[in-house]
Amino acid sequence: IIRIESVLLMRTELQDSFFRAMFSGVTCPYLVLEVRRDSLVRDTLYQLDLKLSQDLRKQLKVRFVGEEGVDEGGVQKEFFQLIVRDVFSAKYGIFRASDNSRYHWFRPQAHPSADALEEIRLTGQLIGLAVYNAVILDIHLPPALYKKLLRVPVTRDDLREVDPELHHGLTQLLQLSAAELETLERTFEVEYDSLGELCTHELIPDGAKTLVTADNRELFIDQYVDFVFNASCERQFAEFKSGFDRICGASYVRFMRPQELELLVCGCSDLDFGALERSTIYDGGYTRSSAVIRHFWEVVAGFSDELKRKLLFFATSSDRVPIGGLSKLHFVIAKNGGDSDRLPTSHTCFNVLLLPEYATMDKLRERLLTAIHNSEGFGMI
Repeated sequence: IIRIESVLLMRTELQDSFFRAMFSGVTCPYLVLEVRRDSLVRDTLYQLDLKLSQDLRKQLKVRFVGEEGVDEGGVQKEFFQLIVRDVFSAKYGIFRASDNSRYHWFRPQAHPSADALEEIRLTGQLIGLAVYNAVILDIHLPPALYKKLLRVPVTRDDLREVDPELHHGLTQLLQLSAAELETLERTFEVEYDSLGELCTHELIPDGAKTLVTADNRELFIDQYVDFVFNASCERQFAEFKSGFDRICGASYVRFMRPQELELLVCGCSDLDFGALERSTIYDGGYTRSSAVIRHFWEVVAGFSDELKRKLLFFATSSDRVPIGGLSKLHFVIAKNGGDSDRLPTSHTCFNVLLLPEYATMDKLRERLLTAIHNSEGFGMI
């Protein structure tokens, strides 16, 4: 339903662009972003801020400055991979992940800067654009974030995904006796690191003077959870949601369950290459029984999950698994000449792997590994 809605809106904007061009001059029928690889975040932020709301409903086309790649889907997939990697990196300090959690959450900031809030809003817009353009992202956001986007209340259990150590510590408070709690001398305040500055926050009025006891520890835990998910990131989340809602606020996304939205954003986690092998299409003279094809799948079967994701990225410009698993990926292996020293190449827009007919399995493995380890960028061969 979400995909059909997006396609219909894109078609409507495409038609409107042609009609507007008849009366008010040339207008671009697509949402075009021209970005530099070394300035992805700044370029994208600047261009999106200049776009009208109606422009954001057009089909996205991305062009990397100085590269010849024409965006039929593959360029935008790499664009999303790269920019998401940027905004979630430590360089920007917007998000953080605890040592024991793979999920990212907003970094607490007492006074977030205007630049930081702009970058957070951009992140929300990027996720909205990815959903709208059916691009699956390699991001690790906890279920609590999808709940908050859809106005579903978060609970104590959601803290386990964001900060397992804190969740364990708060759970342990329920096991302590009244005497042990008194020994702790814990008050209703929280200390946190705001970009190198140690700050405190009172969970209730006069929290610094209120001790945690057996009678009020449930209140303490609830207020601490509220601090993590709300008070510590109120402005950051508001900007993130405004960016997301700018793209998806009026769509059927708002009627989804949080688990469905997470699947729509991140795809499936099942790396079943057996399903991919069974659904792959062959072209250019290859068949399922061709020697090089049998060698290819034997080599891939020995890959680690990391290498399998690199192969997906090389062939499709995304290492994410589509909804429904790899059997839903329209993957094609096409013959690209006889035995040679040429590397495998790909048409990422159409999920086509161009594979020369290598004479031996060892040569195929070496050439394939060289290709997938150097798979970033769009050039003409």
